[in-house]
Amino acid sequence: MEYKLELKEITKIYGEKKVLNNLNLNIVSGEFMVILGPSGEGKSTLLRSIVGIENIDSGKIMVNGEDVTNNPPNKRNIAMVFQNYALYPNMTVYKNIAFPLKMSKMPSEQIKEKVNKVSELLKITDVLDKNSTKLSGGQKQRVAIARALVREPKLFLLDEPLSNIDARTRYTSRQELKRLQKELNHTFVYVTHDQSEAANIADRVAVLHNGVIEQIGTYEEIYNKPETTWVGDFIGTYPMNFIDGSIYDYKDKKIGFRPSWVDESLNDFELEISLIEKIENNYFIHCNLGEKNIVIRSNKNYNIGEKIKVGLSKFNVYKDEKLESVIENKKEKASAD
Repeated sequence: MEYKLELKEITKIYGEKKVLNNLNLNIVSGEFMVILGPSGEGKSTLLRSIVGIENIDSGKIMVNGEDVTNNPPNKRNIAMVFQNYALYPNMTVYKNIAFPLKMSKMPSEQIKEKVNKVSELLKITDVLDKNSTKLSGGQKQRVAIARALVREPKLFLLDEPLSNIDARTRYTSRQELKRLQKELNHTFVYVTHDQSEAANIADRVAVLHNGVIEQIGTYEEIYNKPETTWVGDFIGTYPMNFIDGSIYDYKDKKIGFRPSWVDESLNDFELEISLIEKIENNYFIHCNLGEKNIVIRSNKNYNIGEKIKVGLSKFNVYKDEKLESVIENKKEKASAD
């Protein structure tokens, strides 16, 4: 069964600030969509608006073509997993998972069958009799997902559900989430500020900035072809470098390039090295280009203060902060200009 979500011109205002500003987004059935952005950009507000906890000021929320904008949360059939999991501390794991079914007055035998089924799927059958306060962070996360899953909702919304667990557990948990989503073929909308999570679990990523979706695509597409200089600066372990386009005869334009796009066999411009960071087998070298600070990646180790000549294997051209063209080889610049 299809469970698609359409957000049409969603606006949410707090005081004088438009947290969501005529936001549009279509999420297809069976998709793992990640909403990615810095803190304070309205990611959690967006999820709370979809589930119905927040009322929007204007726009429409459509689920499978049905307008649910004015429906209360219990009439939307959308499940949300909160950042703090929101488990009931006075209940066992079994009772936490069973709670929404009990509230709907489902027969106890049917509840038991459903709880056992999702517990097996999430590998938590061994903790069903434990109090929820006795669980690890990873276990709490799986219980929260089980409680959402047992309702058989149309959509799953997940608000940074891995932020409260340690790095190693977070890595295994996100793989489990991806496996679960594909196995169920359900539609997941996942909010995070963590780019590694987005890169590893998303089918598509929607980058949220200033209340609108600034760009949407696979993580690789957004990394290689950021449509605005803001996205280029935000995406990546190191921000995209931006320099004056006149270095390659692009007047009144900016050139954007990733550290790995620097070609040390070329002699197009000179850099002075100011700092060197070694990460695994690569050196990330902070350099000065005039008054501009940029970062390049190399497998060579240089010395601080050393001057080197390099060029670019490819770069993006930006006009008025927006992507104009992608140059795979700088010799093609004349035809792209």
